[in-house]
Amino acid sequence: MFAPGGIGNVGPGLDILGCAVTGAGDTVRATRSASAGIRIDAPGHPDLPCDPELHTSAIAAASVLRMAGAHDVGVTLNVVKGLPLAGGQGGSSASAVAGAVAVNAMIGNPLGRVDLLRAALSAEERVAGRHIDNLAPCLFGGMLLIRSIEPLDLVSIPVPDALRIVLVHPRQQLRTAEARGVLPSLIPRETALAQASAVAGLVAAFCSGDLPALRRAVDDRIAEPARAPLLPGFDAAKRAALDAGALGCSISGAGPTVFAFADSDALADALSRAMCSAYAAAGIVATARIARVDPVGARVVVAA
Repeated sequence: MFAPGGIGNVGPGLDILGCAVTGAGDTVRATRSASAGIRIDAPGHPDLPCDPELHTSAIAAASVLRMAGAHDVGVTLNVVKGLPLAGGQGGSSASAVAGAVAVNAMIGNPLGRVDLLRAALSAEERVAGRHIDNLAPCLFGGMLLIRSIEPLDLVSIPVPDALRIVLVHPRQQLRTAEARGVLPSLIPRETALAQASAVAGLVAAFCSGDLPALRRAVDDRIAEPARAPLLPGFDAAKRAALDAGALGCSISGAGPTVFAFADSDALADALSRAMCSAYAAAGIVATARIARVDPVGARVVVAA
């Protein structure tokens, strides 16, 4: 089962706006085993635990078995990590979603997608907090506005075909828990109003197809100012992207990955070069990829 990476927050949309992104993702293969419970044969990376109580794919898989009443079922998981660890591209969410969907498929798909989201959330909240701006797009695809978790209320945001997303990943790691720890607990009224206006402007730009309007809307005044000091090279990379014509640039999820919007392949290429050059000038190795919003989300893949 494959689950795509994504962008959480999408600029000003802290915890409430996220999108799935084409390209890299995590894959989980679930097979039945003789003994009840979850076992991890391959965690996907040497730094990830084989303990099923600590790996998001296994935590989500166990939740699926519990919700389905499949208490006597044994499962072995093999994880292939296509997303960077602590990279701001929804890696823990992708593993959780892929684990949940894989085990559900293995036992005959007794759970619907809403229940699968809840199973994945049980894993994500253990390692990164209770938010679904990565989980929901990873599972359902597209760009989603999260109006509420309880009760679940999601709004699908239309995405113009011309949109390109440049993801630049510096050779850094930033744990979500650390990045959330620097967020302010109180914000001034004018900041809250500006943030609300920016989210509304961003949604309006997508719904109307007015991509140039994103330049005014990708304006995060809460998370980005708090997290930028944790991300060497970010300020220079953002300036380079905007100077090169980006339709907005900000931190992807908790970081360190940075995203920039473009409305053509040529502009996306130019942004990739400009941002990587800015990181290189700061002595930081960075890699870039150009993607689109993934409209599908988690899906079965056939092994080669």
